[in-house]
Amino acid sequence: MYFEQALIEHGALTLAGLKPASLFRFLPRDGKAFIARFLECREELAKRGLRLVILKGCRKTGSYLLCLYRERELTALLARTEYRQFLYSMGYRPWDGVRGCLRQLAVRLCLEDEFPHEIGVFLGYPLEDVTGFIAHGGRNYTCSGCWKCYGDPEAAQRRFARYRRCTELYRRRYAQGATLRQLTVAA
Repeated sequence: MYFEQALIEHGALTLAGLKPASLFRFLPRDGKAFIARFLECREELAKRGLRLVILKGCRKTGSYLLCLYRERELTALLARTEYRQFLYSMGYRPWDGVRGCLRQLAVRLCLEDEFPHEIGVFLGYPLEDVTGFIAHGGRNYTCSGCWKCYGDPEAAQRRFARYRRCTELYRRRYAQGATLRQLTVAA
């Protein structure tokens, strides 16, 4: 899978403005070509108000963990009191905005033995679902789709269906020749 195709496949919801952030792993065939294309895409997306960052690179496999996010939307989400308090309770200190929080998340992804499940907050999952997943160890959920839901299953299913339709539309439009710029809703 080519980088831009992977970006659209895994980032459609963020490109469309439905989620504040998307996270995906990419294993390039050619590291130099990937970095060049990554930098081009990052610049193109920045013109539309989105940020594309590498959270983690794996020397063993050569894969990268990338985060695509809408800075304004993610900043607003993380500024909400309940989200700030939750991340603070998870050890995110000192509070240093989106970039500081993403740096702390990147460190946790690289250094901690257990996966940092608070990552759902950054991806725009409802806080009750993130805390429910942590509290129940991923069990006893009310429904699952893009993530495990611990709240209203009907509302979650509607959201999941909307997300599926969006991703399918973006796949189809990209296959028909739409460019990354054309598929990116400006922030």
